[in-house]
Amino acid sequence: MASFRFIHCADLHLDSPLRGLEADPDAPAARIRAATRDAFTALIDHALDQRVDFVIAAGDLYDGEWQDWRTGQFLVRQVARLSEAGIPFVAIRGNHDAQSLISRELRLPAPARELGHRKPETVRLDHLGVAIHGQSFANAAVREDLRAAYPAPIDGLFNIGVLHTNVDGRPGHENYAPSALADLRAHGYHYWALGHVHTRAVLARDPWVIYPGNPQGRHARETGPRGAYLVTVADHRIVADPQFLPFDTVRWEHLAIDVTGAADLDAVLTTVRDRLASALAEADGRLLAARIRLVGSTSAAAALSHSPLDVRERIRAEAQILAGLDAVWIESVGVNVTMPQQPDESLDLLASEILHLGGADFGDNVEKYLKEMLNRLPGLRDELRDLDETQPLLTIDTNGTLPPDLLERARNLLLAHVREG
Repeated sequence: MASFRFIHCADLHLDSPLRGLEADPDAPAARIRAATRDAFTALIDHALDQRVDFVIAAGDLYDGEWQDWRTGQFLVRQVARLSEAGIPFVAIRGNHDAQSLISRELRLPAPARELGHRKPETVRLDHLGVAIHGQSFANAAVREDLRAAYPAPIDGLFNIGVLHTNVDGRPGHENYAPSALADLRAHGYHYWALGHVHTRAVLARDPWVIYPGNPQGRHARETGPRGAYLVTVADHRIVADPQFLPFDTVRWEHLAIDVTGAADLDAVLTTVRDRLASALAEADGRLLAARIRLVGSTSAAAALSHSPLDVRERIRAEAQILAGLDAVWIESVGVNVTMPQQPDESLDLLASEILHLGGADFGDNVEKYLKEMLNRLPGLRDELRDLDETQPLLTIDTNGTLPPDLLERARNLLLAHVREG
């Protein structure tokens, strides 16, 4: 029986558009824009260096309504490097690829194959004893279970299913090509190479059912290491746990930094510097793109809360001193700290009243007032934005209810000024 190794990747989203970088003239925009290409190049480099036997890409090679031929030409050039080395590249289209008009006209160099969308197709690599089964998306919103039409496993071969799917309705993702984990496991294949979900996950081990995630985080919501899986097979068995390989060149992180006990702003900056140094070490030479949130109880709360924009710029300056713009970029800084308790009963009574304030207690005109303030102070709007960019900056219902996070920060700012005296 043949032994072989393959790389399973998905969701390359080459040249994915990046939003918001133009708002910060100091952002390393060129490096971040190139990150999806750089990560895929690193993947191809590894495949060639390690002489893997084939590479599988489980959909979304491109990003949405892609119109630039140069993106496709880049993909073809990288796949050609594999083809010249005799390493097959087997891919399917996902929902984003199906939106792309130009990608339908591209042809991958043999022995690379993009599987069709009309029905499941099978690629046999007889010299390895492998059968790869898969089907591309015909359009951007496939709602049927494509897995149901996949062929039965071929006896005597190691069978791999390649599927762009939402398994068991995983939240936060469109329910495209929905499938059930129980059905995947019962289908008889040895390995399911999934795509669509951008955070890596091992859904099952017998057989292996894996989302590799995307090779490169595209924005601040896609944090942590990103890459692909290396799978080693001998005698129709995966002989060791599939190995996650990081290929990202820009590492997005959310850093909640506890500054409890910091006596002043300098002490806060020392704590931030230490945490950034640790995050840089973990990034291992990649560009660290960090969102920082200061939390905890500190005597510097009033100074931090009074001028969060100044705090952000001081932290950015500290980061540049620590590592330079090529190594770290502070995407944003949020402040949500409290003052330590003071032994003053009158202040404690006032603080207690502030702590029990609810959104409705701010009156009927709160929405109008807040909107006016935010329009006058665009910097404040930036500071109050939610860490989750998918949510609006400020939502107030008909009863005047404030978002809990915004209300918490407002309370903390009031408390800081009260307890500072």
